[in-house]
Amino acid sequence: MRQGEVASKGSWTGNPLGGVTAPEALILPDPATRFSRTAERLEALSTGHPMADWLRFMARLAQAQHIAATTLRPIVGPEPAAVQQAVDAGMPPLAADGHRRDPVWRDGLAVLLDRMEGDAIPAPARTIVAKLRELHAEALEALADDFLLGGVAPDDAGAALYVAAALQVYFTRLAAALPAAFLQLLPERGLCPCCGSTPVSGVVTASGSTPGTRYLYCSLCATAWNHVRAVCITCGQSRSLSLKGIESDTGAVKAETCDDCHTYAKMLYQAQDMKVDPFADDLASLGLDMLVAEAGWLRHAPNPLLLIG
Repeated sequence: MRQGEVASKGSWTGNPLGGVTAPEALILPDPATRFSRTAERLEALSTGHPMADWLRFMARLAQAQHIAATTLRPIVGPEPAAVQQAVDAGMPPLAADGHRRDPVWRDGLAVLLDRMEGDAIPAPARTIVAKLRELHAEALEALADDFLLGGVAPDDAGAALYVAAALQVYFTRLAAALPAAFLQLLPERGLCPCCGSTPVSGVVTASGSTPGTRYLYCSLCATAWNHVRAVCITCGQSRSLSLKGIESDTGAVKAETCDDCHTYAKMLYQAQDMKVDPFADDLASLGLDMLVAEAGWLRHAPNPLLLIG
């Protein structure tokens, strides 16, 4: 479903005239707000942050994504019959590793490059932007394929930041146009039901009709989907989960660690901060990643905008 739209999976349980509603199975992104919210949150989190300059750079990139998401020509998504066929087969209708991309994604990349120039941008970033401008369409498509298939070469990591950001815009717009009533969660609950990508983080709600619900947010298309709490999103076990955090912070961001598969995933808690953003707060909490990694856990999946790191 789209934000504010109830899909068929969000049906009543118990008495339909006065019972408790089940959590909405999935929430499609809103391209008009997805990137602007992240940009605003990054700016707010940068104040007094030890990585303030970098967070402001990422805020500028998110604002450029917002401009691309709201000004590019419309995208023609898959036909409803094709969506239904994929869902019936237990597959994501926008499978990122097999989707035939509309060239409009490169128009989005051009918008990003236009906005990420000037003296306010670090010199190494300006150099990468200049090199990307020189690439032909075939080379850009190859970079996009490498990113989506997880095979970015180290020398291409800087360029992959902008390619990933452009693909986020593209897939977010595609997901927003999907027929919500056709969609279902995948058999593998840790993957996005729209594009099959991994989540960037999870958010535990503190408001709405079902507070305390956990939603995972897709790192590529920004779709949110319900995932039961107290279950590892990597291996599905619940025997040895625990939450790790930094004692001096607000407690809004935690690492959920699993001793069965030795992975962790970021979880954000609205009860501690109603303004948490699954994309911005993940970037601003890299200190937590480092602490948990030093203790021996591997991250469930990388943030696509951190390949440059």
